[in-house]
Amino acid sequence: MNIKTKLAVAALLAVGLSSAAAYADSVTFTLTNPTGYINVTGGSVTFDATVSAAAGNSGAIFLNGDSFNATAPLTLDDSDFFSDFPLSLAPGASFTGPLFELTLPPGSPFGTFLGTFSLLGGANGSASNTLDTADFTLITTPEPSSVVLLLTGLVMLLWVGFKRNVYNWAR
Repeated sequence: MNIKTKLAVAALLAVGLSSAAAYADSVTFTLTNPTGYINVTGGSVTFDATVSAAAGNSGAIFLNGDSFNATAPLTLDDSDFFSDFPLSLAPGASFTGPLFELTLPPGSPFGTFLGTFSLLGGANGSASNTLDTADFTLITTPEPSSVVLLLTGLVMLLWVGFKRNVYNWAR
């Protein structure tokens, strides 16, 4: 290799290493409450999060986008992230606010629904590295009138059984 080629390779390596250092900067985010509860009659639950940039970061970390998945029939609306979250976080800065909203359609089955939410970004406004990922859970609960009806039926069955036992014992 001639000297020009060696210098070109060294320059490319230096640029590559400096950009790798920028991507080593990090953020962490945690969901305020990673488990939400919703009635099976349908509705929505908003998940809040705190995002913090490490104090040792070399510069601002840009929050450019997100990626998520959620178990069907849930739908996830991430407009809170785009409208409320800052575009970037300086080293040592943090932000807390609504991150996304899960919606469950009426008549959905009882159960536990799982998902993940990832923040994308990096050292500049066009980076799309995965910065951090958090898991979330949505648990459906029966509507109160169904529970009352079930408990009333059980009480009536116990009462009828008790009366029969008292009647048979008295004979």
